[in-house]
Amino acid sequence: MSGVTVPAAFAEATISREGAAGREWVESLPASAAEFLDRWSCTVSGPTMHGFVGVVIPVVRADGSEAVLKLGFPLSRNAAEPVALAAWNGNGAVRLLERDDSRSAMLLERLRPLAEPPSAPFTAVGRLARRLAIAAPPGVFSLADKALEWAVDVPAHAARLGSPLPARVVDAAVANARDLTVDQGVLVHGDLHFGNIMCDDDGLRAVDPTGLVGDPAFELLPLLRGDWFAVMGEADLSTAVERRIAEFAEAAEVDRERVRRWTQARAAESALWSRTLREPAVITEVVDTLATLLM
Repeated sequence: MSGVTVPAAFAEATISREGAAGREWVESLPASAAEFLDRWSCTVSGPTMHGFVGVVIPVVRADGSEAVLKLGFPLSRNAAEPVALAAWNGNGAVRLLERDDSRSAMLLERLRPLAEPPSAPFTAVGRLARRLAIAAPPGVFSLADKALEWAVDVPAHAARLGSPLPARVVDAAVANARDLTVDQGVLVHGDLHFGNIMCDDDGLRAVDPTGLVGDPAFELLPLLRGDWFAVMGEADLSTAVERRIAEFAEAAEVDRERVRRWTQARAAESALWSRTLREPAVITEVVDTLATLLM
């Protein structure tokens, strides 16, 4: 009826992770898609794609413009995405065209994927982070609250795992998290890396925000992880990382030391979760290295 087929791998992963609720939601997706296609006067124009917790359906609107219908599994941590997108209103992020928050449904403009990263990626993403740093609206999560939770949870998490990180690394992460809890009142993407950046004729545009009120200096870790192969190819690891921190900080117009400290705290927290989630050792090694290097 809707022309929508749920990708098998996505369906299996969702049901495995979410159980009966996941199965019910997956089975409802074709009918839900048909409902929103009709409500927002769209027709399917391509195969269904998916991320971790939702599907994205390429569509054409009644006026002939291209868009995507995004349907997400209802999770509280995703509730701030439409709030953030509405606040940006296309300024540095994908434009939100329609929304139904009660059903985790959005109609978004269709952007182009990046053919390749910019020649100066840390400067480019720093400028994008600066562009996104507008006054935060009500309804987004607090980065300061998240950091205070880290200060409590990181030592306990490390102990449960048998203390895989040196104590000095955990202590540094706790101190950084506590010291960086000043709420700067601006909107932060929360997961800014090249997998979540697309483009149009106006330049880079972000997609899939977590939506946080806090500090743009928080944004660097995912970008560093994505560039790790290039980092490791340089003669001196510390110099390579510090240069990227400096480039991002200057372009984002944030304090370099705050970038360093956020990245260290984030890397330590990620290193513990990487073990809990049993990610490949190469992924864990990256965040281990950053958590230690940036102390």
